[in-house]
Amino acid sequence: MSEAAASPIIEVVHVDKTYSTGEFEVRALQDVSISISAGECVAIMGPSGSGKSTLMNVIGCLDTPTSGTYRLCGLEVENLSEDDLAGIRSTRIGFVFQTFNLIPRTSAIDNVEMARLYNWRGLANRREAAMQCLESVGLGDRVSHTPSELSGGQQQRVAIARALVNNPLIILADEPTGALDSKAGAEIMAIFQRLNRQGKTVLLVTHDSDIAQYTKRIVKFKDGQIMSDEPTVDPIELD
Repeated sequence: MSEAAASPIIEVVHVDKTYSTGEFEVRALQDVSISISAGECVAIMGPSGSGKSTLMNVIGCLDTPTSGTYRLCGLEVENLSEDDLAGIRSTRIGFVFQTFNLIPRTSAIDNVEMARLYNWRGLANRREAAMQCLESVGLGDRVSHTPSELSGGQQQRVAIARALVNNPLIILADEPTGALDSKAGAEIMAIFQRLNRQGKTVLLVTHDSDIAQYTKRIVKFKDGQIMSDEPTVDPIELD
């Protein structure tokens, strides 16, 4: 492993996250600590309500801890302004969701290009960047198609291209194969593995142990706590 690949990019230290719902408080994360190096490919597993999506939201700067420390690329996130957090989300992190979150009646290339609008440094060549990202996920011949004209697997490829268009350091994927059949799911995981080999840090939330086998490390959650954090046994390698 290279020196760059060994350097920490995500550091979560004794993080708690508590939500207040009326008279009740829900402790979604309880004293969670995890460190992820640049270039890792990690699955975060657990049943519904286990805290895995809350952790993903904290890592993605969509939410902040109630207590504890989160450092992204050495920056303590809780000390950053809303503008700084928005800048991190648009330049350093690419998000992929189970439901694709594409804009209906809008072409694939426009869906991808729109994410570039939030990064002022990329305004000049946003069309070219969107095209390159679509080609990289095998959709160079589908750039003018709208979501309704694409299969589920193709829509998720558009979503991945959108996540890549600002050249982020980290890809965060929340149940990225949950709406797909097993064949399309394996194709999506092949794309994530290729991106990881190219140097992207990939984190994915999944409840599917088969999908987790495509990663190199599996972190298991239960009741807001990490139950185990181990290298993947016999990981599946795709071309």
